Amino acid sequence: MSFYGLVDGSDASLRKYLQALPAVDQVGADARAGMLATRSIKTTSKRWAIDTAISMVDLTTLEGADSPGKVAALCSKAVRPDPTDSSVPSVGAVCVYNDMVAIARAHLDSIGGSHVGLAAVSTAFPSGRASMGVKLQDTRDALDAGASEIDMVIDRGAFLSGDLIGVFNEIVAIRDLCGTRAHLKVIFETGELVTYDNVRKASFLAMAAGADFIKTSTGKIAPAATAPVVLIMLEAVRDFYQMSQRRIGVKPAGGIRNTKDAIKQLVLVNETAGPEWLTPSLFRIGASALLNDLLMQRMKLDDGYYASPQYVTID
Repeated sequence: MSFYGLVDGSDASLRKYLQALPAVDQVGADARAGMLATRSIKTTSKRWAIDTAISMVDLTTLEGADSPGKVAALCSKAVRPDPTDSSVPSVGAVCVYNDMVAIARAHLDSIGGSHVGLAAVSTAFPSGRASMGVKLQDTRDALDAGASEIDMVIDRGAFLSGDLIGVFNEIVAIRDLCGTRAHLKVIFETGELVTYDNVRKASFLAMAAGADFIKTSTGKIAPAATAPVVLIMLEAVRDFYQMSQRRIGVKPAGGIRNTKDAIKQLVLVNETAGPEWLTPSLFRIGASALLNDLLMQRMKLDDGYYASPQYVTID
């Protein structure tokens, strides 16, 4: 396993690497996130922004009542968000519990949707509290069923109690299991990490351990993807690129429900990490309700009025 020359895999090396990180200026982070939230985009750029946001959506259903029919319908919507308009891009991925992966895989393949990612939440989602054997089997089941992306959760209790090498080693183990079969997104549940410094520390820990993406939240805990937290994670991937020459993606999830919210995310990305991150391979938005609002706003650009929700399919 390569750690990009930043750590050697030992507890001492990991702690030295993390202790060298500068502290987060909380007031400054809040102020900058607030300032960027006031930015707007030109009307002529709005279609680009909407289509870009659509292409970055991880269309998600993570409910106990999820059924094969609901998952199949979600996959159809992911591939053709607007069945009446083929110019609307497909979303970045479908995100489901791992017992629904085989159903999603079969449906995506049957409708020509193999280009859409298939993400499975893993490692005892959403708590992250299970034995390593259970977490590995959870991930193995998802991979064997056809997942192309694994969204794993860290053990926040271990992280907060100082067992940083334990969290690091779990990510390394899941990364090794994914191999070339799947990208790995590491979920922090930032609402439970308490401080911005912890968010920054978790970001650098996960990236050194081999994460392809760092993700804010499970969507089950509030607060989730707040603007300052996303800002801190974008700064982390920018700085990590300077250290390692490897670009890591960011996925905010939870609370991003409308087009205005999504465009604010794009502004954050462009102004913090840079335009290189304005691609689905480096930025995703985990959401369920967002896609419908993006579609209705897109229709408004064409028709001049905001369409009724009845004109888009219900998830």
